[in-house]
Amino acid sequence: MTRLEDKEIAQYRGLLEAPSSFGDGFDFRSVVGCLFIGLVMMPGSMYLGLLAGGTLGPAAQWVTVILFIELARRSFTTLKSPAIFILYYMAGVVVISPFANLLFVQYFVSSPAARAYGLPSLIPAWVAPGPKVLAERTFFVGAWVVPMVLLTVTYLLSRLNVFGLGYVLFRQTSDVERLPFPMAPIGAMGITALAESSSGQATWRWRVFSIGGMLGLIFGFLYLGVPAITATFLRHPIEPLPIPFADFTTNTQGFLPATPMGVSFDLGNVMLGMVLPFSAVIGSFLATVLTWLANPMLVHFHQIPNWKPGMGALDTWFQGFIDVYLSVTIGFALAIAIISFYGIAAALRRRKNRAEVLEAPGAAPAEPAWRRLLHPPRGRGDFSLWIGLGIFVGSTIISTVLCKVLVPTFPLWLLLAYGFGYTPIMSYVAARVEGMAGQWVDIPYVQQATFVLAHKMGYTGAGIWYAPIPMANYAGQVVQFRTQELTGTKISSLIKAELVMFPVVVIGSIVFSQYLLRIAPIPSPAYPYAQQYWPLLAKLQAFWMSSTLAGGHSALLHAFKWPYVVGSMGAGLLLYLALAGWGAPVMLVYGLLRGLGAGLMFGAIPQLLGAFLGRYYMQKKFGVTQWRQYAPVLAAGFACGVGLVASLSLGFDLVAKAVFQLPY
Repeated sequence: MTRLEDKEIAQYRGLLEAPSSFGDGFDFRSVVGCLFIGLVMMPGSMYLGLLAGGTLGPAAQWVTVILFIELARRSFTTLKSPAIFILYYMAGVVVISPFANLLFVQYFVSSPAARAYGLPSLIPAWVAPGPKVLAERTFFVGAWVVPMVLLTVTYLLSRLNVFGLGYVLFRQTSDVERLPFPMAPIGAMGITALAESSSGQATWRWRVFSIGGMLGLIFGFLYLGVPAITATFLRHPIEPLPIPFADFTTNTQGFLPATPMGVSFDLGNVMLGMVLPFSAVIGSFLATVLTWLANPMLVHFHQIPNWKPGMGALDTWFQGFIDVYLSVTIGFALAIAIISFYGIAAALRRRKNRAEVLEAPGAAPAEPAWRRLLHPPRGRGDFSLWIGLGIFVGSTIISTVLCKVLVPTFPLWLLLAYGFGYTPIMSYVAARVEGMAGQWVDIPYVQQATFVLAHKMGYTGAGIWYAPIPMANYAGQVVQFRTQELTGTKISSLIKAELVMFPVVVIGSIVFSQYLLRIAPIPSPAYPYAQQYWPLLAKLQAFWMSSTLAGGHSALLHAFKWPYVVGSMGAGLLLYLALAGWGAPVMLVYGLLRGLGAGLMFGAIPQLLGAFLGRYYMQKKFGVTQWRQYAPVLAAGFACGVGLVASLSLGFDLVAKAVFQLPY
């Protein structure tokens, strides 16, 4: 272990080893499970996103798994880890609606923010129809056919690339480089606990999972159950805890002007603080505090001129973002990217040095990296790397051609640079950071910056902002493959699951988007989160899109300030060198740099509470190693408990609104 390597991250290595044999987890129960998720979990997840600003996500996964385990038990059968993982995997994919963006598009096209820049008349018909059709509040008209077909094709390409670049990077980072992927055991250990319960061999995992589940049930009833149920018969639902956060900005603006101040009461943030590396949580909290201290100084020096007393947290954040933090975020993100590339280069040098030591006289010969790359573990259900590369190349070419047809004046070389340059390089960098530290890394605003570059080269219009450009980050898929491996599931099972999921997702997403839109206008008081956040999102989107209009990008040029970009990048690099020189954990640096200027980190305080609770109470009570094993299982059980309450209450609410509608 080098001096810069975070010792806390190293504790995750060996937490859960991959089994020696793999099984096929796909069967008839998987098909039934997929239909259940599509008919029950997807609408609940979509509704939750509009109500409280999230999806069922992990909650839907654990609810589905628990339900099918209980059904299997009453049928005198058991579910093994591979079968449970397939249900878990399908629930994670199906609940994310690819057509949910249509709901926002139908709002944005006629929103005040879009009208302020003259965007409604410039948005192509293959994105959304005109205001007359939108006023009908239905997707089941001919004008929506082309946008929905385009979204279906884009979604198909994204699912194909799970087994394209995502699979290739998994083989490289997991099989060849043997990175620990510290976040992968969270889902895998929960699945293992449920498999033990299904077979009647419950161990500590099931007990800890059950404790987390009870906590989730109690909290979920207060946070989601009461508002969702009371919304069926009250114009304004009862919220025992503020959703999505409590806004204290107007109360603190006297001594913290232009500082968005709010606290999330979601207990899930406390659980997350227990699971995440302690140093990363501390870094994020310190960054939040530094942002609080910096904003009053910026107001004093007239750097946030458009902020006015009385603004809420969201409007305050928007003004600070436009005036200062857009540039600051870009600078710190560039610093993180440079640090990440440096870390990869250093790791490659260390690997080369270790190889030279092993090749010394008398040393045992090391297995060549190319052999591990070309010869994966036997029985895992792998396919040829050439197939994965072929899927990536083919899907990238199709996306490029599709973009060129839809937006013919956009530079072709930029599309090729997205697909064959940025996407593979950034995905590999992010996959390595995920593998080493369990943290997501990306360079923000690359798309926006290149669109502005294209505008300077002659492109004008709004279509490119909706075109399916071949630009993505597949690090998340790599973690998914690692979780699959830890549960002993064959990769071929995932392929079968994808074939069943695709039609269910597409059809269910269209139907339930229509259903939610017909219940009430979106946004409206019926959907609190959308009513609060969507105007802000519309402002941001209109701000970016204005940069490629004829005579545009003046607002963007005003917001983009080179002194802040260069200064924050230099400060980030100096901070990294200083903390690294003092032997500080690497994740403290990442957390600090990622949090500076983020602004809307309303979960920072509860995450800090969870981190202190885990480190200074739980670790002393159970021991460091044992608590590291307990924490992911406890978090998984909590998600399951919240999901049980959310699914029941939201389903009740949806049925009630379908029977009788309140006037909104």
